[in-house]
Amino acid sequence: KKYIHFTNPKFFNGSELYYLRTQQAQEKMERSEKRLKQRLRVCVATCNRADYSKLAPIMFGIKSQPEIFDLEVVVLGSHLIDDYGNTFRMIEQDEFDIRSKLHTIVRGEDEAAMVESVGLALVKLPDVLQRLAPDILLVHGDRFDALALATAAALMNIRILHLEGGEVSGTIDDSIRHSISKLAHYHAVCTRSAERHLISMCEDHSHILLAGCPSYDKLLSAHQRDDYTDIIKTWIGDDVKEQNYIVALQHPVTTDIQNSIKIYELMLDALISFNKRTLILFPNIDAGSKEMVRVMRRKGIEQHPNFCAVKHVPFDQFIQLVAHAGCMIGNSSCGVREAGAFGTPVINLGTRQTGRETGENVLHVRDADTHNKIYHALELQFGKRYPCSKIYGDGNAVQRILKFMQFINLSEPLQKKFCFPAVKECISQDIDHILETQSALAVDLGGTNLRVAIVCMKGKVVNKYTQLNPKTFEERIELILTMCKQAMADAIHLNCRILGVGVSTGGRVNPQDGIVLHSTKLINEWSSVDIRTPISSALHLPVWVDNDGNCAALAERKFGHGKGVENFVTIITGTGIGGGIIQHNELIHGSTFCAAELGHIVVSLEGPECMCGSHGCIEAYSSEDLLLVEGMTVNNKEQVNAIHLINAARLGNSKAESILHTAGTALGLGIVNILHMINPSLVILSGVLSEHYENPVRQVISQRALLSAQGTKVMVSELEDPALLGAASMVLDYTTRRTY
Repeated sequence: KKYIHFTNPKFFNGSELYYLRTQQAQEKMERSEKRLKQRLRVCVATCNRADYSKLAPIMFGIKSQPEIFDLEVVVLGSHLIDDYGNTFRMIEQDEFDIRSKLHTIVRGEDEAAMVESVGLALVKLPDVLQRLAPDILLVHGDRFDALALATAAALMNIRILHLEGGEVSGTIDDSIRHSISKLAHYHAVCTRSAERHLISMCEDHSHILLAGCPSYDKLLSAHQRDDYTDIIKTWIGDDVKEQNYIVALQHPVTTDIQNSIKIYELMLDALISFNKRTLILFPNIDAGSKEMVRVMRRKGIEQHPNFCAVKHVPFDQFIQLVAHAGCMIGNSSCGVREAGAFGTPVINLGTRQTGRETGENVLHVRDADTHNKIYHALELQFGKRYPCSKIYGDGNAVQRILKFMQFINLSEPLQKKFCFPAVKECISQDIDHILETQSALAVDLGGTNLRVAIVCMKGKVVNKYTQLNPKTFEERIELILTMCKQAMADAIHLNCRILGVGVSTGGRVNPQDGIVLHSTKLINEWSSVDIRTPISSALHLPVWVDNDGNCAALAERKFGHGKGVENFVTIITGTGIGGGIIQHNELIHGSTFCAAELGHIVVSLEGPECMCGSHGCIEAYSSEDLLLVEGMTVNNKEQVNAIHLINAARLGNSKAESILHTAGTALGLGIVNILHMINPSLVILSGVLSEHYENPVRQVISQRALLSAQGTKVMVSELEDPALLGAASMVLDYTTRRTY
């Protein structure tokens, strides 16, 4: 992986590639030789009889290769408790040198005792791990003791190899198992499903080994032992024959202790009624085990002639007893895992193994109110034989794990990396994410059309919707809401989070209350109309409303030429003449919200009548509606508009040229007045006529403006939808903590 980008043929010629590959092979050989000279220190920590059955085959394998591995054994947990058989002795009998014994169990067999035991282990483990200084710590399974081991090792920067991670079962074991997997650097799993689970948990695929269960290495050969009849006689009785006895092993479910005790009692009742010889093992040390033992003793199981109650059976003998049993019952993982290797029928009780992969030999009894259901399951299963299952292994797990450990690169960075899948929308505070997904609904209420758009932080119009503007107030509000709701529904699929609604409309607007005080004749009946309330109530979003000229100025301030300019004016040339004033980075509204009604600046006392009732306003000369040329027609008899006028002027129509020149001069005079009143550093022309007015306005400024104002820049807006962008900017600036 380290060299993969260097060996791309497009970067190197043939001789260079040969040299690089030779160098790689040499370095790999040197690392292997160095590894052989320096033995790998492996610490195996075992907590109870169950995990030792999985770890022992690996320990034997490590011990058999002293030239490669240096084995350190740590024993803790229930291994060291007399009530649970002092099972550390079987480790000693297997001739392993125990380097450290840690008494970590706080007695009590309840939830608090489990927590205290984890805490006690965390107190004692650092000294041991520091002294042993292993290269790798082997941790098995899902016990609370193992969680303490993994936590201590991870915090002490010791690499962890976790066995049997990625599996699914019931009770708290799932959470503990997955927690250990997240702490572990390497994984040896038993099944393909477990491997997939770890990959879906973002574990590095190259650090996962599909090995199989180590105990299967012993199981698949142990079935052929000749002394199994002696083992049966030793533990159950001289008169007991093969497949004519039951093995029972039930543990508490720590997340549902009372129900697991109930199931345990019903199991004992069913076994008593079934009247077959039964080897019953004491439960493990989890919370609830003390109550289960009380139930067993209350029913006299230890004295019952059909029962042999034991605390521990050596694993190699236990698997012989399971292999030749008529049935196994309980909720031990041995029933759903190891028993399948022999085809032994199993009755799995309760939820402790829910989710485990099982063979056809397992019959589940999820819950029961009386012992009858369990008794009936015993009738169905006892004495049967099933095909042997190899779901959990093929007998070669140990050699795979040993080889895997040999190739762990100790020079790799210890910091664990997670392989997160690519996601369409990242929720982190990345600036590109914020700019792309935080969006506004913009509404432009024009004289002819009603437009709604989704606008993102970058000023991009993500989606736009256009309808003809209805005539009545009720119809307009209804259409606005319909279009906004459609846009909000689409925004979900476009990964846009709508922060609010901005409305741009003609006329005089009180933006503080969201009211249109007086509109133009283009939008009849809009006088003292509250737009904010009905929209906000229906969409459950904040709503901002302002005049279309002010919105154009806001659009320039956020997305256009006005970005970063402290004082500028925007002038819209279209159906009317409007605009907005930005002074000291703030939009000017005026005391009665009629600031920047730039179209009604008077430039001639004897000029033509304006729609406002006055004479000589800029709008009377320069707005699109008042530029119609008498006698001008077009082929399809459509209404003459500014586009036709501009085209006519370009084709040399003298009358069209004269009208446009007069309009441009009038607009220029009005702008000179603006320069003298508020002294902006920039004038931005926007709208359909802006490009045609640019040069006449500059000429008038150079001829009529004071010398100090003649250097004012005049630019044509590059924004396609200033009204929509300005409406959106009201939302985006406010909700992203910029003052509007």
